[in-house]
Parts: sequence; C-alpha cells; structure tokens
Amino acid sequence: MTDLAAALADALDAELAAVDAELARTYPGDSGGRQPVHTVYVPADRFHRGLTAEWGQDALEAFDAVAAGPADLTAIWGAPGELRERVRAKLVTEPIEDLRIDFEDGYGTRPEAEEDAEIVRAAEELTAAVAAGVAPPFTGIRFRGFEAATRRRGVRTLVGFVEALCARGGVPAGFVVTLPKVTATAQVAALVAVLDSLEAECGLPAGTLRFEIQVETPQSVIAPDGTSPLPGMIAAGAGRCSGLHYGTYDYSASCGIAAEYQSLEHPAADHAKAVMQVAAAGTGVRLSDGSTNVMPVGAPAAVRDAWALHGRLVRRSLERGFYQGWDLHPAQLPSRFAAVFAFFAGSADSAARRLRAYRERADSGFLDEPATAVALAGFLLRGVDCGALDAEWVTKSVGAPEPDLAALARRPAGRVLDRPQPPIMEP
Repeated sequence: MTDLAAALADALDAELAAVDAELARTYPGDSGGRQPVHTVYVPADRFHRGLTAEWGQDALEAFDAVAAGPADLTAIWGAPGELRERVRAKLVTEPIEDLRIDFEDGYGTRPEAEEDAEIVRAAEELTAAVAAGVAPPFTGIRFRGFEAATRRRGVRTLVGFVEALCARGGVPAGFVVTLPKVTATAQVAALVAVLDSLEAECGLPAGTLRFEIQVETPQSVIAPDGTSPLPGMIAAGAGRCSGLHYGTYDYSASCGIAAEYQSLEHPAADHAKAVMQVAAAGTGVRLSDGSTNVMPVGAPAAVRDAWALHGRLVRRSLERGFYQGWDLHPAQLPSRFAAVFAFFAGSADSAARRLRAYRERADSGFLDEPATAVALAGFLLRGVDCGALDAEWVTKSVGAPEPDLAALARRPAGRVLDRPQPPIMEP
C-alpha cells in the first residue's frame, strides 16, 4: 500500500468507525443454532404434560390410516416414497418442535380468577413435561397484546406465568413469549421494560426472556408516514426479539379481505411477508409464516385434500425463505413434515455437490459466490436440524466436518452441535 493509500485508509477507518459499529450492532447475522420448522398453538386450558405424545399419537394414526404406503407420499405431497419411514419416525420421536401455550385468541376471554388459575396449572404441567423429558425442544406462551383494551390482562398473564415457572425451578431452555397484535413500536419497548423488571424480580440472568413479534396488523407493516415500523420494532427489542411471525387471519381481515379468500398466498400476505423479510435480513431475527385454517379432518378424501393444500403452502413458504410456520391440529403434522423433508431431500444432493465444489475450487456447473455458499451450508444444516437429512451423509457428501459447515453458514462457533435431542415418545 502506498503512503497515500495508507493515509486514506486510516482516515476512512476513523471516519466510518461509528457507522461500522452501528452496522455490526444492527446486523449481527444469524444467531446460530436450530430454528424449529413449526410452532404449534394450543389453547392454555387444553395443555397438559402429555400433550406432545398425544399429538404424536393422533398424527401417527391419521398418517397410517390415510397415507398407508410410500405411494401415498407421492400422490398427496409429491414427496419421494422412501421418505415415508423418516416422516413416520419424526411423528414418533419429535412430533412437536415448538409449542406455544396460548392465552390469547385460542384461549378466549375468561374470568380473571379462572385465567389466573390456568396460568399456575399450565406452568406446573410445563415444568413436569420438561422434568420428564417429554416437552418439545422449544416452548413458550402467547399472552394478550399491549393495546389499551388487553394490556392489563396481558401483563398479568405474562408475569404470572414466568413467576410460576421460577417458583418451580426456573424457565426452560428454549422458552420464548409471543407479543400479538402489535400496532406501535412503543408496545415493543414496553415489553422490553416489563421483561427487564421480571428478570430482576425473579433473579433471572439479564436477557433470559426473549420474545416474538406477531405481525398481524397493517400498522405493524406500514406506519402513518408510509415507512415500515418493523426495523424500529426489532431495534426496540434491544436484542430480545427472536422472531417475526405472520398472523394470517387477523392481518387479512384487517385489510378487508373476505374470509373465503384469506390465505397464506394472498397478495396482501405476500406483501406483508416481503416487508418482514427485508426488515429482518441480517438482524438475526428469524421469520415464521402463519397457518392455514383448513383442517385435515373427516373422510379420507377430505383429509387428503387438506393435506395436499397444507403441504403445498408449506413448500411455498420454504421456497420463499420462510423456514417456519404454524400448525393448529395434530393431523397437520404429517403434511408439515412430509413437505419439509421433501423440500430438503429434493435439493440435498445438488447443494452438497455445489458446496463441495466451492470448497475445493472445482467446476460444478455453477459459478457460486460466497453468499451462495453461505446459503448452501445453511440449507444443509437446517435439513440436519429437523431430521430431514443425516449429519453423517451431509459431512461426507460435502467433504467437511460439521463445524466447518457451521463456519461456512456463518453460524457462531460452538453452536452447531447443541441441537436439542428429541425424547423418544412411543405412542
């Protein structure tokens, strides 16, 4: 470097130091570790310690009855028949990856004393499930939002549940809370203040309690001045915000869309999710699509039709970079995992070959850049995380151990091997 170049570089370093620091703080990249492929919402009064095994049993019965053979996977979901046993094993070992005990819309309005009692009971059941090793790897609650009409009840439920957990041994690993119906950035900042106080009161380490923002109001996507408040909401989360979750039906209804046409693939939904995606990019905040309300129940033909719809919507979300979604019924689990496993299995060979060629500087037929290598490594690790791909096959095919894959995916060092191990819950 010439003297002039060195002097200019030093000057630029000094001039841009504050910008560099702000970019590093705002866009730290992926936090590493596993992201669940779905979140299951269960009304609080229906939650009990054996719920995960119960859902697995119900899902398995539906799967074996309606998708009785390998050909059914191809006929219903367009998935390779050889994935059937892998999907079935998932329903036995880990039917629910992420569970939300719902004290909001799914629970409904109850007398104060009834909800207070339910908080204690649900916390006891969650603690028992964790102790017995039968809880999902990720759990949490959804409480009422911080709009004026529901604020006091929401705070009361949130504080009561966390206090009940702490009184019974503490907050489980992977616990997260969901803030619904957000209409202003100040509500997110208010939640951070509540969590700060709650941690101090319960003796929890700072930052223990994390939350998701539910994007289900037009005000959370576009502010009165025409800008999106979502980047500001993420910033107001002060490092506690772990996800943005799209709320299909509240958002659609708020936009005036008739009930029959409310869907994950409506253009209004795609617009909201595109804004979410750009706002969260690089921040470490993860995305989740919403749900479909067409339940796979009734006659086998109706179940197959609902499965085909759900599987197609899950696949559509995955192709658009939404690796998580909501499930509301046990019989949605077969279509969730069939679609997810087919998505990863269908591209695994190509991804592994391209990543190996990139590492070895060989010709794969693709001119892959570093950003694409990050995406290829992240894709393969996501497949391993959920059980769609075998870790040994991935590392052998790429020619790299898992820590090297984690480095390629820009996951923090030491985080790749800490995936929760699913308990075995035989029906």
